[in-house]
Amino acid sequence: MGSTEANPTPGRFSHCTLLANVDAYNPDTLDLYQDPEANRYWFACFKDMVLKFERQAMASQSKDASAAARAQSFREHCAEMLVQLQEGTRETPSLGIRNLLEVIESALRKFGFDDPWKEQKTIENKASIGMLKPRLQQLDSIASRREKWTEIVRGVLAGNMFDWGAQAVTKILETNNGFGLQQALDRIQKRPWLIDDLDGWLDRMEHDPPHRCATIFTDNAGIDFVLGIVPLVRELLKRNTKVLLCATINPAINDITYSELTKAIADCCEECDILRDAYSKDHRLLLFGNDQIGPCLDFRVLSKDLSDAIEQNDVDLLIIVGMARALHTNLYAKFACETFKLAVVKNEWLAKRLGGETFSVVCKYER
Repeated sequence: MGSTEANPTPGRFSHCTLLANVDAYNPDTLDLYQDPEANRYWFACFKDMVLKFERQAMASQSKDASAAARAQSFREHCAEMLVQLQEGTRETPSLGIRNLLEVIESALRKFGFDDPWKEQKTIENKASIGMLKPRLQQLDSIASRREKWTEIVRGVLAGNMFDWGAQAVTKILETNNGFGLQQALDRIQKRPWLIDDLDGWLDRMEHDPPHRCATIFTDNAGIDFVLGIVPLVRELLKRNTKVLLCATINPAINDITYSELTKAIADCCEECDILRDAYSKDHRLLLFGNDQIGPCLDFRVLSKDLSDAIEQNDVDLLIIVGMARALHTNLYAKFACETFKLAVVKNEWLAKRLGGETFSVVCKYER
């Protein structure tokens, strides 16, 4: 493949060849139709979330006289859809949090709110790129390979705190302008983590040959991507591992989109020769869009370009980041290659259900 980018063609899907068993694969961690306690909690949670999205939608188009009426229509439409889903009148055999998130994102588009967090993401990306070089220098100053990889993984996890879709985090971000990567590093759970396979990952990186090709599914824009994911990508590239970096094509909360990814990587390349060479010269860093609705990840319906690239590049490492992609979906999914799932549990109910507390860490490495 000669280009550094693969322009996705919407509407072309195929299942991912990395799935251990396509027929047995179920992306959803919870089935709200089989779990009354989860059903009660998550439907109440989403009713509150719709109000937050309504406010954000209005604010994102404050100069448009029709915005308030469209935002109200958005809320009413979501409320009606959620009632139908909770009562089971929409004939879906099972129901995951993924489906509820898809309802919200589809409704935003339906009522003319394409990307309510766009401005916020642009500000956060720009600010984070200004902090990238010092972060890379800090990581490069760590002599021990084990300690460096520990700090890179901690950086991914700390970055994952910057999620405007999580109520616990929104409160912090709205009340504390100075909340940055270091504050997030201080806030995440101390080891041992809730799910803690870090030592297995460190042993793998210390003693085994580098991976051929890694596929990374990104999460939030800003600090999460620039100061969390980019240093991880760079460290893999330094080991001569090819990297397929994937973002959602369709806006979903404050997740980085494919178009934002291409700009952010170009800006990051200005700050780092390793990234620039891999992206522009050697084509060892390739960017892909994935055409799903909402922030979750269903490996049965990846964009075909991405599925083909995973197969052609003989991917032997899959990295999935964030609550939506690695906890609400794919936490228990089995893959045919090494898999690294990284997320901070930013929801108190889910943390308790998994046996931990808010801001517990999931670091799940499967060989």
